[in-house]
Amino acid sequence: MSDLPADYKYTKTHEWVRVEEDGTITIGITDHAQGLLGDLVYVRLPEVGQIIDTQEECVVLESVKTAEEVYSPISGEVVAINEVLEEEPELINQGAFEQGWIYKVQPSNDADMDELLSVEDYQAMIEQEDD
Repeated sequence: MSDLPADYKYTKTHEWVRVEEDGTITIGITDHAQGLLGDLVYVRLPEVGQIIDTQEECVVLESVKTAEEVYSPISGEVVAINEVLEEEPELINQGAFEQGWIYKVQPSNDADMDELLSVEDYQAMIEQEDD
C-alpha cells in the first residue's frame, strides 16, 4: 500500500478529505480504493453549484472490472471539479492523492469532519480488511 498523507482524513468507504487553506474541502478516493477498482475508464463528476449531503451519491467511477458510486463524506456546495478526469480517468490510478482529486466542496456542516477517520484509524481498517 502506498504512503497515506497524514494530514488528510479518510472514510470507511475509502475516500480521502483534505482541508484547503481557503476552507474548501478536496475529495478523492484512496490509492487502496483505486487499486481495488483497477484501471478506470470513466468518471461521472458532480456539477459545480450542486448541493450535496453527507453520504449522498455524487460520483460514479467505472473501471474495466466494475462500477462504483462515491458518496460524499462532506455536505456542502460543489465549487470545483477535476474536469481533466472526464478525458483522463486513469489519472486517479496514476496519482489518487495528487492529480486524481475528484471534486471540491464548500462545506456547510463543520461537524462532518468529526465523523472521518484519522490516518492511523484508516490504516488499521485497511489492515483488518486485508487479513
